[in-house]
This record gives sequence, C-alpha cells and structure tokens, in this order.
Amino acid sequence: MKKKLKIPKFKNEDEERKFWWNLDLSEYYEPEDLEPVSFPNLKPTTRAISIRIPEWLIDRVKEKANEINVPYQSLIKQYIKRGVMSSL
Repeated sequence: MKKKLKIPKFKNEDEERKFWWNLDLSEYYEPEDLEPVSFPNLKPTTRAISIRIPEWLIDRVKEKANEINVPYQSLIKQYIKRGVMSSL
C-alpha cells in the first residue's frame, strides 16, 4: 500500500460518484494489495425485449423446457447464449 486512502462522508450519491470518478486508486494501492472477490448474489442486468417467433417454434421450446423441467424463457436464453458463444 502506498498511502492511506481517506474516504469522506458524502451528502448524496452524486457527490460520492464524483469522488470515485476522479480518484486514481493507483496512488493508494499496488496490484498485489488487491484480492479477488465474488458477488454470488448479484444478478446480471436484464432488459425485456419483444421478438416475433413462429408459434410452432415456441411450442417446441415449451415442450423441450417441460421435458427438462426449466422455464421456457430460461431455455430460450440458454439457446441464444449458446449460439452467440459458438459464433465467437
């Protein structure tokens, strides 16, 4: 650690955001000071979309989802992710 970081009391989130935005943490920490962390309870930000899919295809996905006991929208997301990842 290079020098002690003093964090002030903030009046509001905007003030705190400005503080962190303008702060260069490399003045206070060395890379070896940092520890990996995990946030298992955070959920990725999602957004609702509208997409036209033929009814027969939705029916097949629902049948497959029922077969493997998962929600059909979750299965659709898995299929999309698999398709995107395989094309990279």
